[in-house]
Amino acid sequence: MTDFHDKARAAEAAMRDVFALTPLLRNVHLSERFGADIWLKREDLGPVRSYKLRGAYNAMRQQPDQDLFVCASAGNHAQGVAFMCRHLGVKGVIFMPVTTPQQKIQKTRMFGGDQVEIHLIGDYFDVTLTAAQEWCASHGGHFLSPFDDQHVIEGQASVAVEIEAQLGTAPDFVLLPVGGGGMSSGVATWFGDRSHCFFIEPAGGACLRAALAAGHPVTLDHVDTFVDGAAVGRIGALPFELLKHVPLSDSLTLEEDRISATIIEMLNVEGIVLEPAGALAVEALGDVQAQIRGKTVVCVTSGGNFDFERLPEVKERAQRYSGVKKYFILRLPQRPGALRDFLDILGPEDDIARFEYMKKSARNFGSVLIGIETGAPENFARLFARLDDAGFTYTDITNDETLAQFVI
Repeated sequence: MTDFHDKARAAEAAMRDVFALTPLLRNVHLSERFGADIWLKREDLGPVRSYKLRGAYNAMRQQPDQDLFVCASAGNHAQGVAFMCRHLGVKGVIFMPVTTPQQKIQKTRMFGGDQVEIHLIGDYFDVTLTAAQEWCASHGGHFLSPFDDQHVIEGQASVAVEIEAQLGTAPDFVLLPVGGGGMSSGVATWFGDRSHCFFIEPAGGACLRAALAAGHPVTLDHVDTFVDGAAVGRIGALPFELLKHVPLSDSLTLEEDRISATIIEMLNVEGIVLEPAGALAVEALGDVQAQIRGKTVVCVTSGGNFDFERLPEVKERAQRYSGVKKYFILRLPQRPGALRDFLDILGPEDDIARFEYMKKSARNFGSVLIGIETGAPENFARLFARLDDAGFTYTDITNDETLAQFVI
């Protein structure tokens, strides 16, 4: 691995011509909460608000005579490539999923200016990737993979080079978000057995965990795009070669709603803006709390490209996960005073967030969709007990994903 370390060091040194080190900051709030010395490697504070600039630059500087680069990206790699196209004065053709948040599309245009053109194709990254590769094969240019490229991996490993220099030693634990595996494989390879790495994925895109279980990369049947920066259906072949030895117990998956709670907490408590993928490592601290107690821990906050138009959805997911918001279908009698009877049952911290008549299920009853926000999860047990005592018929649909996606 000496050659890998030399190349990662060279990549990190070259980056100082483009941007300064991203901060490594000790977080008092998290350190006290989890009983460990917890540091955040703030890749969300880089020039394009993610680590992706590192791999893009390192790979592009290996092609000094190339004047056209083609890439596929869910957003952050696109911004890194666009930034470097303008910096190096070369052309870029960037393919992004149609579902990419507008903030990432607009920032890509801003960073690249006249040097790049953008094509929006496909609902999922893997469809976009195929389209980009086909375009490159027919039109020429150098295809720049977001993660399945040795130079990209070495460039992403510069995150680890900086962490060790800033901390003065290798940390005891490193928590790494995983998408296609470029950054996680590069950082894990740099630290080797000097640090214990945990690999964090969203439940709707756990391609590393699936590959570890199968012994080889596999394509997921379905990918949830909420954590767009890590919504990859198949881990890269090169990253997996570096990660195939990882114990399955070090591969962690987090529910999307749970990640939303961390985004809200970090925004409200710390004033830190993280995109869903950027919050993965922080949220996983609770899963490894017993192991990290008293140790030095680094969480890589991989990105902060958060579109604030998504904030209502993120807040909604966070409230549902924490148990302070529920939706249910109420069978309401069609008689004068029935609504007043229901309102009188609500507790002092219970607020109606949604009230919508769905239909009359019978001449004397109607179905009502009701959303309730409350101050503490235990309030719902008391509310439902009062509804039962009053003889109301209701169905809690909060966790019914099939039904909720149509009516909530």
